[in-house]
Amino acid sequence: MPTAARFPLTWDLDSLFPHPTTPEFRTVLDRFRDRLIALADRSDRLPAVSGDRTAVSEWAAVLREYEAICRLREDLSSFVGCHAAADAANKRFQQLEAELSTLEPPRQRIATNLEFALKSAGEADLKALLAGDEWLREIEFFLHESRRNAAFRLPKPQELLAADLGVDGVHAWGRLYDRLSGAVRVRVLERGEIVEKSVGQVQFTSPERSVRQNNFYAADKAWNAIADTCADAVNHIAGARLTLYRHLGLRDHLDRPLRHNRLRRETLDAMWSAVSRRKPVLLKYMNRKARLLGLDKLAWYDTQAPLPSTLNSQPSTLAWDDACRMVIDTAGRFSPEFGEFCRTALEGGWIEAENRSGKRQGGFCTGFPTAKQSRIFMTFTDSADSMSTLAHELGHAYHAHVLRDRPVFLQEYPMNLAETASTFAEAVLGEERLRVAASTGERLEILDHMLADAVSFLMNIHARFVFEDRFHRERAAGEVPAERLSELMLQAQRETYCEGLADDGWNPRFWVSKLHFYISSLPFYNFPYTFGYLLSLGLYAASGEFGREFPDRYRSLLLATGDRETEDAVRSTLGYDLTREDFWNRSLDVVDRRVEQFLELSDGGDR
Repeated sequence: MPTAARFPLTWDLDSLFPHPTTPEFRTVLDRFRDRLIALADRSDRLPAVSGDRTAVSEWAAVLREYEAICRLREDLSSFVGCHAAADAANKRFQQLEAELSTLEPPRQRIATNLEFALKSAGEADLKALLAGDEWLREIEFFLHESRRNAAFRLPKPQELLAADLGVDGVHAWGRLYDRLSGAVRVRVLERGEIVEKSVGQVQFTSPERSVRQNNFYAADKAWNAIADTCADAVNHIAGARLTLYRHLGLRDHLDRPLRHNRLRRETLDAMWSAVSRRKPVLLKYMNRKARLLGLDKLAWYDTQAPLPSTLNSQPSTLAWDDACRMVIDTAGRFSPEFGEFCRTALEGGWIEAENRSGKRQGGFCTGFPTAKQSRIFMTFTDSADSMSTLAHELGHAYHAHVLRDRPVFLQEYPMNLAETASTFAEAVLGEERLRVAASTGERLEILDHMLADAVSFLMNIHARFVFEDRFHRERAAGEVPAERLSELMLQAQRETYCEGLADDGWNPRFWVSKLHFYISSLPFYNFPYTFGYLLSLGLYAASGEFGREFPDRYRSLLLATGDRETEDAVRSTLGYDLTREDFWNRSLDVVDRRVEQFLELSDGGDR
């Protein structure tokens, strides 16, 4: 056992910028605002796209300054967001988040001016512009993507007005949810006393079912207290989007999220089709786990429960330092570069993992492109599940690390491919743990964790997608009240879980507690998780085809995410066609094998 903590539990933010409450930070923010507004004004006067020397020079100058602005914007947004997440009740941090959001309209103005100018240019004009400057040729993908994105823009005056109104409109509803959810306190019984915890501290991983059950109902009661206000928020976020889509003449509410993920509809359809046909195999796992726990069927709060201690002599808790070492070691076995990167991040204070009250729920990885670093936010709960979260977020950070020297415009990648990097890191950890497991009980524990993840990605997130899809269809006809939102959620859960939970074991108010429904800047935030999970499983399963070349191929894929469409990024580096169910079935074969392993190792546990 380690005698002293080697890896910090709290992050270092002071090396990035002055503290947000200081005059020095105010100076940084004011200078950023001045540069941003000056560039927005300059972008209003952009010359037409052409090969004229003056036009090439002005376009190169404006885009280089825009790149610098985007880099600093991400730095500042990440910095304030980190402080706000670590101290959810801090009003000053919340005010700074709101202030930064008011600077989004001038940035949108720049993007709008660029996109409309590129949209109106002919192919010959664009080629002439690119021919005139080497750096412009380097960011060619960004310029072509900007032309494509213009299809999702209103006429310029309306677009600029919509961006202004969004600050106190759609994005204000998202910020309201952040404040409400950050302030929620759950009253739970602990050692005979009622204590208040933040929602991120309330877990459903206790070996005692009564504790899981009480935590679930206590959390549900706390969320129910804000359900009506959350219903207002999610209705107005969706309503604002649907109004915009109607004015744009889009096919439906999936057009924009598909474009945002650089994804073809055929790919999404192929993925969900394969999932729907193959996921019933998970019922075998769920039913076996229920019997091992002495239940007829699992409830919502049982899906993450540990197996009975009689099946595994391993300790039920995992120290932070031990988890860090395991992540570093397993990452290093896959790729020395990945392992060394994880060590740098963990030793360098890039991670906020302390289990304390006052933090926001969930976890995230955010980038600081100027420093070429990331920061990770999570709450470590001394569990293998938390260790997987750590690996997941480090996967995100490694992705940013691979792209760190590219132009900022080519460091942006769609969310579905971002989730590939993170879930791939989890797969590396899980498979290595399974390989070195010393006992049947330990292997069972690892497989249980893997299959609980499969339930999350193939059932839980599918439920979110089905719910959100149907909610948007109903929202087009008018506001959907809280009671109906709960009905839609229950229907989606029953369908996507294949009726696999106990009759009284569902979570109809899940729409209240899941922050992903309230992210105003990213519609349909959820399906990229399933995409990334299955893509990572397929890549891991195919790693044997490439042998020692695979880590380099994988790194090439991460690089390609910044300057390719999703399907092209995968096809050009690994040769797979994502529009065909064949690839997704290959991924789901891995899930099948894990279920069979679990059933074999636990044979007799249900007798």
